[in-house]
Amino acid sequence: MLSPNDKKLEKLDPFYRPSMSKQKTSAEIISEARNALRTVGTQRPFTPREDQRKLFGPTSSRTPENRPPSSFSLHASSFESSDSRPISGARLSPLELKPKAPASPTTEEDPCLAFPKPPVDPAKIRRISSARARLFRAASQGTLLPDRTLPPTESKKTVESKETVVKGDPMVKINGIRLTESDAVGHLKSHPLQLTYDGSFSEIKEQETFKGTTSLPSHLRNGGDQGKRPSRTSSCFNSSDLSRLEMRAVSKANLQEKETEIEVDEVFWNTRIVPILHELEKEENIETICAACTQLHHALEEGNMLGNKFKRRSILLKTLYKLVDIGSDVLSLKLAKIILALKVSRKNLLNVCKLIFKISRSEKNDSLIENDSILESLLEILRNEDLQTNTEAFLYCMGAIKFISGNPGFLDEMISKDAVEILMNLIKQINENTKKCGTCLPNSGHLLVQMTATLRNLVDSPLARSKLLSISALPQLCMVMGQYVADKDVCTNIARIFSKLTSYHDCCVALANYSRCYALFLKLINKYQKKQDLVVRIVFILGNLTAKNNQAREQFCKEKGSIPALLSLFGTFHRLDLGAEKQAAGAGRAQAQDVLIKLTRVLANLAIHPAVGPALAADPLAVGLLLATLEYKSIEDCEELVINTTATINNLSYYQVKNSIIQDKKLYIAELLIKLLVSNNMDGILEAVRVFGNLSQDRDICNFIVQKNVHKFMIALLDAKHQDICFSACGVLLNLTVDKDKRVILKEGGGIKKLVDCLRHFGPTDWQLACLVCKTLWNFSENITNASSCFGDEDTNTLLVLLPSFLDEELALDGSFDQDLKNYHKLQWETEFKPVAQQLLNRIQSHHTFLEPLPIPSF
Repeated sequence: MLSPNDKKLEKLDPFYRPSMSKQKTSAEIISEARNALRTVGTQRPFTPREDQRKLFGPTSSRTPENRPPSSFSLHASSFESSDSRPISGARLSPLELKPKAPASPTTEEDPCLAFPKPPVDPAKIRRISSARARLFRAASQGTLLPDRTLPPTESKKTVESKETVVKGDPMVKINGIRLTESDAVGHLKSHPLQLTYDGSFSEIKEQETFKGTTSLPSHLRNGGDQGKRPSRTSSCFNSSDLSRLEMRAVSKANLQEKETEIEVDEVFWNTRIVPILHELEKEENIETICAACTQLHHALEEGNMLGNKFKRRSILLKTLYKLVDIGSDVLSLKLAKIILALKVSRKNLLNVCKLIFKISRSEKNDSLIENDSILESLLEILRNEDLQTNTEAFLYCMGAIKFISGNPGFLDEMISKDAVEILMNLIKQINENTKKCGTCLPNSGHLLVQMTATLRNLVDSPLARSKLLSISALPQLCMVMGQYVADKDVCTNIARIFSKLTSYHDCCVALANYSRCYALFLKLINKYQKKQDLVVRIVFILGNLTAKNNQAREQFCKEKGSIPALLSLFGTFHRLDLGAEKQAAGAGRAQAQDVLIKLTRVLANLAIHPAVGPALAADPLAVGLLLATLEYKSIEDCEELVINTTATINNLSYYQVKNSIIQDKKLYIAELLIKLLVSNNMDGILEAVRVFGNLSQDRDICNFIVQKNVHKFMIALLDAKHQDICFSACGVLLNLTVDKDKRVILKEGGGIKKLVDCLRHFGPTDWQLACLVCKTLWNFSENITNASSCFGDEDTNTLLVLLPSFLDEELALDGSFDQDLKNYHKLQWETEFKPVAQQLLNRIQSHHTFLEPLPIPSF
């Protein structure tokens, strides 16, 4: 006779059968997630390291004729000398000089009078030396040159470049430094760098400027004293001509003042820079030249001569360009650093970027790049130069940075120098320009390949990932992928970035929240269905997004054609795998299997969604492809694919719907699962047992299990000492004991004893498993008349000891868990284990005669 409490538990739900009549408890939800529906993990697609450093790797979709070269020759002649001219920041306006047309001249008129000439070309004016500009300024102040012919030694059209020499008695003043006349002459003799009036510098060589004299030219000695100048005996100008000359001089002086070029300190130049240039021209040995380059860079920095705003820059650049032909990598890096510091532009900027790119192609030069801190110079180009004007220079600059980023030793330095922000800013510029123009800019795709490949390397750093999230970089990368969907290389690199990022929870959530990404990924799957290296990463990303995010599952499935696209991809690579197997093509087969592994994972994750799972279970194509995979694949051949496929079938078998193909083919599925049960792979065995746990709710499957002696295998698994295996096997046995005719099978192979042992070993740490054991024993003992005859004396006594101790809350929950885990265990104990265990204990006690006191177990 059953007690009222016994009758309440008379009809227990079969294993995995969802109860729709009552709201599920938290423990039930956790239980279902553990037992019936579960996500599947997999490894990130492997990206082999390229043997050679090139702009585009061997898997690039670009043909050699449609991509910039990675190999090229570079010589001093490749550089342009025109770039060495200083660039003025001021825009010059034409001179407003209106020539006065004179009357027809006669022989009696002043011979100096002539037809006026047009104004000098502004470009010519820009090249006028500072010395000549001072002469114009003197003229504007009424201090004209003496009207006399210079001696032959003085008539040579040269003046000392940018030096103000003022004769006093007995001192000479040079740029604010007062020297004796003899010292000044000696100074000029030792540094005879000359500047011609046309603005170009003469060759540096030893010459005696004032040979044979100890006095300065009279016109320079008197140049600062207008009152002592000899009076003019004649003049070629009338008052109006003189006025125009003054206006012209003033105009030129004003133009010169608008220039922002830095006036070079001649003493510093001649004493510090010129000697180093002489050392560089000797070209004695590489070490000496490298040391001189380092010294030159420090001196230029000390003299504030770096940049593009001073006139001596042309001499420096020409000298540095010549040294490129030496062909030394260590020297070339030092040259490149100085050239970049001098702010070259146009073709010269391109060539110096090519020079660094060429050096960085060799991995052995990474240490040289690190020692010379060339990375900062490269990032400075990307930060300050114009993208549209210097696209090709940016390409080779980024190529070098990409190579450097492949060395883990550079990651921290790159990130600390804001490489992530700089690259994302460029990507944002490209997005905006493309959106504005309505089409992709020329060569921007080549550049994006380098930038995205660099980012792919950088995201290995936690700090880089944090920066990407803080600047909302993921939507920008999706935008690039959408705009350059026809560029497979760009899309593949961004997919590699997302593959890495979505392996981390915060990045995965950020991408999942960008709702446009799902349609984009589907578009790529449809466009590149046979491009394994791209689609395998897209599918891997989708697997990450849908692993723990039900909203992501729903959003993806809402996209038009989402499930058909996945199944079409499944069919494509299923056929490729079969073809590769017949041809014994190892590489092609492995690639096809990798896509199928990731794809079955996505299907398993999507099946968790209550609206998607039933639809997939009723889809003949989906179920057919899964079963076909189990048919021709063994777990020894491809373990991960077989396990993922079985896990997907397990999730689909959870849904008990009328039109389920899984239910229609349940016996065939059971036959396929036996292969897994008899394998030596415990993961495969576990997945097969889980599917049997769902299918065994059907009477036909229960009969199949008994007929094929599968139940014996389930009983044997109780000895596995593996919680999940014991849990799943116990679930199958629970469903079998719902049928009264099959309860006797628990006595075969010591089933009762093994269940009690599971309760003893796992009860205190796994109340879900303990609950299943109690439910199975409850079903088994439904028609009990005597506890000992039902369970056996030993097992009865063990249960009479274990159950009271497990029902004691203080003893049962006394564990070294943290508070959250302790709360979880308490929830399981209260809602799942305690009600069933109490009723089982009551039943055993009511049908048992106590012969002697039972000991209290210790834990």
